[in-house]
Amino acid sequence: MDNHTSDNTARRYTAHVSILGTTQIHLRNPYIIAWWSAAFPGFGHLLLSKYLRGFVLFIWEVIVNLQANVNLAMIYSFQGEIEMAKEILDTRWLLIYIPVYIFGIWDSYRTTVDMNKVYILADREAHPFNSFSIGALEINYLDKRNPVMSVLWSLFIPGLGQLYVHRIVTAFFVIIWAVVFFYYSHGLEAISLLFLGEIQGATSVINPEWLLFFPSLYGFSIFDSYMNTVENNKLFVKEQRAFLKRNYQSPNFQPMKSKKSEVIE
Repeated sequence: MDNHTSDNTARRYTAHVSILGTTQIHLRNPYIIAWWSAAFPGFGHLLLSKYLRGFVLFIWEVIVNLQANVNLAMIYSFQGEIEMAKEILDTRWLLIYIPVYIFGIWDSYRTTVDMNKVYILADREAHPFNSFSIGALEINYLDKRNPVMSVLWSLFIPGLGQLYVHRIVTAFFVIIWAVVFFYYSHGLEAISLLFLGEIQGATSVINPEWLLFFPSLYGFSIFDSYMNTVENNKLFVKEQRAFLKRNYQSPNFQPMKSKKSEVIE
């Protein structure tokens, strides 16, 4: 097994393939990452494969959001009941919620800018990395996959798109929380009642405070799986190109200039 990223012979690496997934750094838009942190703290860091920081911020968001009644206040504000929204907010929790929320946005933006710089240096170094990993529990390897399939599976259940591209850690985390949100929001129960034509029953059974977590969870799952499928495909092509060049291309090979470049000169 080629395991270049375990021997620490390079200063920086662009990717690492393990049985838990393919981790890579690539150029990202810091504003998009910051936006996902604003949509739901922790998502920006998960997009950067900063799992521990992302998990802490995500769990913090769920616990403190529910304690401060942030989602309930948002629902009342959507209905135009501003005074009710103000009354229901618990300031004891809200005042510790805001600083961490702002930190998540700032830190994800800062980390993205730094990692973009690291990627440029690592890409110039162009050190080989492992492309195949096998263990007692799993096998992972670089290959090409369909980004559309990632989106479709994520639409069924959040986390399935991550399983499709072998992002095991993110998939496990997202699926577990999807189950929690489905259970406490009574979302599936409301859907089954809608199919039976019981609209009033579906409306009464739903828990909007938990239901409001779903747009962010579904959106993240779709975006993350699609983006990582595209980037993994690019990484596969890049690794294949480097392998063929290193093992089969003659050192005396000189690329021919195209007629277009000759005209420009």
